[in-house]
Amino acid sequence: MRLTRLSCAIGLTTVMAACLTPAVQAHESATAHTSSARSSAASAEATAQYPLTIEHAFGTTVIENKPQRIATVAWANHEVPLALGVVPVGFPRQDFGDDDGDGMMPWVKARLEALGADSANLFDQGKTLDFDAVAASQPDVILAAYSGLSKDDYAKLSKIAPVVARPGPRWSSSWRDMIRLDSAGMGMAAEGEALIERLEAQVAENIATHPEIKGKSAITLRYIDPEDPTRIAFYNDNDARGRFLAELGLTSPSFVTASASDGKIGGRVPPQQLAELADVDIILTYGGQALIERLNQHLADNDLPTFSNDRVILLENDPMGTAANPTPLSMPEVLDAYVTQLARAAKASNG
Repeated sequence: MRLTRLSCAIGLTTVMAACLTPAVQAHESATAHTSSARSSAASAEATAQYPLTIEHAFGTTVIENKPQRIATVAWANHEVPLALGVVPVGFPRQDFGDDDGDGMMPWVKARLEALGADSANLFDQGKTLDFDAVAASQPDVILAAYSGLSKDDYAKLSKIAPVVARPGPRWSSSWRDMIRLDSAGMGMAAEGEALIERLEAQVAENIATHPEIKGKSAITLRYIDPEDPTRIAFYNDNDARGRFLAELGLTSPSFVTASASDGKIGGRVPPQQLAELADVDIILTYGGQALIERLNQHLADNDLPTFSNDRVILLENDPMGTAANPTPLSMPEVLDAYVTQLARAAKASNG
């Protein structure tokens, strides 16, 4: 059954999360806010009584009753209710990775069809949130555990419905954080934990199957400025992509790890660290082959080794290109292929 987009855009996913642990501030470590997310879900499961509360980067959210209408904002939060058998009343159009222009990943469409939904309520989400569209979806809760919400965004969304906000720095929530907090906000903490366990088993199987990736260094590039090749941007260990690479057993160059100390999710390669970049085993990039060619030219200009294509993983604008940033529904579909690519690049780095 083909899923069609409704002509009216409707809101961002609403989430409610239950939490009895201290608030996780925006600049706490990834370990700290992952622990807080785990405690939040455990508290929700233990109490199973309303009102529930959750403490997050912006304060405390109170959920008076079990939500029936779930809306989501930002990236992939809608996959949590879908994975748990709930169709959101609205979620954002997804542009990157969409291979047929309908605003949804194939695993999202397949899940909607499995749940008997023959249409999806999508809204266009650009650099700013469409607060009117969110309000129009009349949510009971808005899920945003994985997001880059600002304090102002949170305040505006909270006027519409209770919001499950990010537990730590923007865009740093792990896939576990997203599932744990969003499911708790739905009153489905136990189901969320069971989903996490299933996905953890898949990750463990992949690690065991491909031991060659353990200990290899990797970096995910965002772009190289075509006008100034010294401006090389990357994602660091605070970002979900970097955290997932670490979970799979890979390491980051020292300058990448150092750039995470201020709570940001990325940085630029210091010119004095260009030789260390040249020594990285695996390069992942969203910039495509053109970016690698610019990078190699810059390395060659500085008398440093260049990267052969077999050590590079190109994250193209297709469903497979989203694999570096794991989500509840994408992992069963693309994790095996993603780890296989990492293993191929790891073997090539030995030569």
